[in-house]
Amino acid sequence: MIAKKDNLLPAALAVFLHVVVFGSLVVVLDFDRRPDIAMPLAINATLVTENAVVIPPQVETPPKVEPAPPEPDISEQQRLAAEQQKREADARLERERLQKIERAKTEAEAEKRRKQAEEQRLAEERRLAEAEKQRLADIERQRLENERLRKEAEAAARQEELDREAQRVAAITASAKAAYIFAIQQKISRNWVAPANVAVGLECTIKVQQAPGGEVLNVSFGPCNGDATIKRSIEAAVYKASPLPAPRDPSVFDRNLTLLFKPEE
Repeated sequence: MIAKKDNLLPAALAVFLHVVVFGSLVVVLDFDRRPDIAMPLAINATLVTENAVVIPPQVETPPKVEPAPPEPDISEQQRLAAEQQKREADARLERERLQKIERAKTEAEAEKRRKQAEEQRLAEERRLAEAEKQRLADIERQRLENERLRKEAEAAARQEELDREAQRVAAITASAKAAYIFAIQQKISRNWVAPANVAVGLECTIKVQQAPGGEVLNVSFGPCNGDATIKRSIEAAVYKASPLPAPRDPSVFDRNLTLLFKPEE
């Protein structure tokens, strides 16, 4: 559009120039038709011949007027403004989205660190509790071991004391029992009437059953190197010795006695 306006200006100037030249010719012709003027007038004219070059009067060239800028398209501006606002809104939403992601990431990392710290704390508490449990178990085990050793030592001491007492009682009992058996053997020997065929070295084991008062209830023989006559004589001697002597210590009394009959040579 601006190029067309630039082309129209020279054309307009050319038309204007031809109009001026044509007007000048008309004026010259009018001056030639007025002879009735009394006073001659000085006319400055220029003779124009066919071969002469007509020099148009100098016309001041008007200043070049810059074409006014086209009026802005309001709808385009609105569109551009709307697009700019949309871009800014999209950028703001994107920033908010990225900030939200960053906050979520930071919170997730913080939560992860918190959980790790909590797990470490719980693990340490479990370790300490296990160590304390083990320590208490060791203490209890040591206490039980000490108690066992103490009881064993006390039991050993009591057993040793009991053994000593048993030995003392056994010695006393053996002595009392030996004295008791010896007294019975002596009484049986005093009541024995030896047969004529008694051999030297006679030994007979006699089993005597007696009542609590010493009364002889039964007589039997164990190993004996004497014959039936000798056995009958020994049996008769046992019954004659009834009631048998009572022991000084009643604890050594035995209803079933095993005696060795061996006459003195």
